[in-house]
Amino acid sequence: MASLFEKDIQFLKGVGEKRAQLFRKLGVDTVGALLRFYPRSYEDWSQPFSIAEAPYDQPCCVRAAVASPVSESRIRKGMTLYKFRVCDGLSVMQVTLFNNKYAPQILKEGQEFLFFGKVAGSFTHREMSAPLFEPASRGARIRPTYSQTEGLSSRMIENAVKNAFLLLPERIGDVIPEDIRAQYALCPLRKALQEVHFPSGMAQLEQAKKRLMFEELLILQLGLMSLKGRSRAENSMRLRISPVRDFYSLLPFTPTGAQKRAVNDCLLDMTEGKSPMNRLIQGDVGSGKTAVAAALCYCVARNHMQTAFMAPTEILAEQHYRSLSTLLETAGIPVALLTGSTKAAQRRAVLAGLENGEIPLVIGTHALLSDGVAFARLGLVITDEQHRFGVAQRAALASKGTNPHLLVMSATPIPRTLALMIYGDLDVSILDELPPGRQPIDTFWVDSGKRQRAFRFLKQHIDAGRQAYVVCPLVEEGESDMASAQEYSRRLREEDFTGYSIGLLHGKMKAAEKEQVMADFTAGRIQVLVSTTVIEVGVDVPNAVIMLIENAERFGLSQLHQLRGRVGRGKDKSYCILISDAQNEEAKRRLSAMCRTSDGFQIADEDLKLRGPGDFFGSRQHGLPDLKIADLLTDVTFVAKVQDTARELLEADPNLDAPEHRGLRAEMRRLFANVGEGGLN
Repeated sequence: MASLFEKDIQFLKGVGEKRAQLFRKLGVDTVGALLRFYPRSYEDWSQPFSIAEAPYDQPCCVRAAVASPVSESRIRKGMTLYKFRVCDGLSVMQVTLFNNKYAPQILKEGQEFLFFGKVAGSFTHREMSAPLFEPASRGARIRPTYSQTEGLSSRMIENAVKNAFLLLPERIGDVIPEDIRAQYALCPLRKALQEVHFPSGMAQLEQAKKRLMFEELLILQLGLMSLKGRSRAENSMRLRISPVRDFYSLLPFTPTGAQKRAVNDCLLDMTEGKSPMNRLIQGDVGSGKTAVAAALCYCVARNHMQTAFMAPTEILAEQHYRSLSTLLETAGIPVALLTGSTKAAQRRAVLAGLENGEIPLVIGTHALLSDGVAFARLGLVITDEQHRFGVAQRAALASKGTNPHLLVMSATPIPRTLALMIYGDLDVSILDELPPGRQPIDTFWVDSGKRQRAFRFLKQHIDAGRQAYVVCPLVEEGESDMASAQEYSRRLREEDFTGYSIGLLHGKMKAAEKEQVMADFTAGRIQVLVSTTVIEVGVDVPNAVIMLIENAERFGLSQLHQLRGRVGRGKDKSYCILISDAQNEEAKRRLSAMCRTSDGFQIADEDLKLRGPGDFFGSRQHGLPDLKIADLLTDVTFVAKVQDTARELLEADPNLDAPEHRGLRAEMRRLFANVGEGGLN
């Protein structure tokens, strides 16, 4: 099997140089990769229906004989219809094909065929348009359907897979050790590959998928555990006191029950845990994660240790700095900011204060990872919006201390099974309550024809003293035909919103410019802020009550939910308006989900269904490689079993050096080869 990953797809029978280029578009460059290119769905031709019993408006297979000659009629340039009747001995059905010039030669009267498609018409008049068909003599079976690209159909891929199997030996090395296969009743690898591509029955297909999912999730978990490499040494940073009540007295509000539970979870880890805390705080937009982090920073400082708090953007780091310094410096706890824009003199002062221990809390961006940053006694590492940081970056910050406690926070809700795999060695606390006074956000999807109506809605609220965001997918005009922030802000200023204060914010601006724009918006000097997704996380302006998103179909569900979370942060009713002329089904489903629910965990589940786990965050950002078959919406207990198996394997053989584990090690390296983490050594 391994050698087939070295055989170029071009040299497989029936492929050749031109077709190989199409296969490479699908990520298939070798024969081995083709065998691991699993069908995305299946067509069940195994139990054909009679014409009378065939269900309406759902794909099904009908067995019938051609009962009339194929008639040809050209209805317009480029469109020719081929019509004929079929009969199963009891009922008749009309069949229509489009632009299939070979139909009259293939479909001979009296010959029996299998037709796969949707049956329409009435009880007395049945018809099927554009079905797939093949001679009944080939046998009823379950047929694979593959992801395709222009010029490379699913049937072409199916034939290539058949040829690939001719090169596969009858006995191949199995990456899953025999004892594990026996423990979980997993079929051998060759049988799993045969059945997943060409199922002999639905039960055999499910067994094959179970085995391949187990293998892929096991390899994924082994890789993630190896990448983390986080020492589970004795907790040398144990907190001696937990002055959390003193912290609560500093707050201008009463924490929610969920916030208190999360703080208590963390403090228990940090005071009584044998190993350093390793916890994920997960909550929907606006659930109050920053207050939880602030409580821990306070307690760590009171225990004479330091906290490093890393945010993905300067805007978010600066916002955290403003809110935490206002809160904590009144209690005598200095807070410093360190980003790429920090002036040289200020940077030197911060570095000195961290090294001598005078600064107990530093908030920053990736600048915290630079070589010159050293701590006197680093006790806690916090990463916010952590899916934007790779595993290696989190580990690099933690390495600046001696096994410090680790807290990662995310406002991108993650389905439970996905969280189990990405954060397999983290304990999870969920903030499932919103602070009192938070308003639900009404979301509407309109097409571009209603844009002016949406503008009037914005003006009503702006005239009442409120503010609004407008988000565009692009920075500059000319990048595509989509809305650009620069052109949009000019048009609003000169045409639709003359007399109003319009601001512009995007990632190509200098840090000082961005900071000034956000300061003006926060202070109310800007009424409408036109922006790219640079405001996706963290920006908190309670007076902003409308989020209008242009070309909304261009954004993922979780990203749309994050953008929507920039409003509804004050006492006033808030709204999100999605403008899109999208016609494709996936985009319509995504936008409809946004209008249907504001629950971030429901959004996350829907997003995972639509995009798959490998693209849930973008593998280059968070270190999760693309998966080919594993469905992380599957049973949590199944995922947990895989996780336990991975942990037991690494405990017994940390480097997977044993002969029976070398196949797992090779597959682990292959799976992580393209992940933006430097791969596995």
